Amino acid sequence: MAIHVARRGRSVRGNENVAGWLFVAPVIVILGLFLLLPILMALWVSLTDWNGQGSPFTAKVPFVGADNYTRLFTEEGLARRDFMTSIRNNAYYVAIVVPTQTVLALGLALVVNNRMLRGRGFFRTAFYFPSVTSSVAISVVFLFLFANSGAVNALLGMVGVEGPQWFADSRGVLHLLLGAVGVDSPPAALAAGGPLGLSWWEWLSGPSVAMISIISLVVWTTSGTFMLMFLAALQNVPSALDEASTLDGASRWQRLRHVTLPMIKPTMFLVLTLGLIGSWQVFDQVYVMSQGEPAKTTLTPAYLSYRTAFRDFDYGSGAAISFVLFLIIIGLTLLQRRLMADREPDAPRRGRWWRRRVPEGG
Repeated sequence: MAIHVARRGRSVRGNENVAGWLFVAPVIVILGLFLLLPILMALWVSLTDWNGQGSPFTAKVPFVGADNYTRLFTEEGLARRDFMTSIRNNAYYVAIVVPTQTVLALGLALVVNNRMLRGRGFFRTAFYFPSVTSSVAISVVFLFLFANSGAVNALLGMVGVEGPQWFADSRGVLHLLLGAVGVDSPPAALAAGGPLGLSWWEWLSGPSVAMISIISLVVWTTSGTFMLMFLAALQNVPSALDEASTLDGASRWQRLRHVTLPMIKPTMFLVLTLGLIGSWQVFDQVYVMSQGEPAKTTLTPAYLSYRTAFRDFDYGSGAAISFVLFLIIIGLTLLQRRLMADREPDAPRRGRWWRRRVPEGG
């Protein structure tokens, strides 16, 4: 009898496994055909010298191996310089966009989560509205706003400030600040060769004025989405914790730092990860507003991959750039996950940090 029951249990579990695989099979097939297979095809293209004519899987297409990758890092030439310039531009872009949009989104969420705020629904909708608007349409609007004769320069002219040439000045903002104090040419130490084919002076240029306008657009349009994520996390924080810390004498900043932020840490990691991925993949704003100009100061790896493949018809190098960008994103995401890893033994001690700062009796 026991043997019969055991065999029947294994049979039931086997039927459940088969049913489970049948249920997920359509999704696996769809993902395999439309996600995994194109990725593998693109990987093959990155190893060839395909020019877009015919099929890349025929023997007529030259197989170059890792030459498309080594050209980006080791071979002197325009391809390497453009790629390193795009990495520099995107690094400045990420360094400004990710912290700014995260802090702004958290601040907006804290404002909307305030129970004393009237019209919270209106503010929540108003803050989120730019995120659901077409990025191309908003990019066109910002292009007109920051034109030489646009509204931004007109407002600056009303207060006696000459507006900058937003999409014509190729100097970085750090170079502009140094030029304001009389440093127009690089020191000898910075003019020498720097990492990966660019001089130290070029690495330390800062984002251009055109890139700053793109950054302001992206921060404005993405903060609303992340605000909703933070708002959902804040509404799940038990109010008893905030009340207990208030009774313990913690200030508003201490409650935010030692109670609220640790409780929403998973959401913080999600927001930072999505912001990091989206910032390295920026394309449509650059395509609409600047197309890498002026002087390639708004060139990004994503746009460079598109331009190399679909305008220069060098599909192998374009695919190689996209896979290098993929590895950069994966590496930075893993690094961020390691830096934000939970350290549970320290959590209780950090959670009551303010008690050592508040004297007895308040």
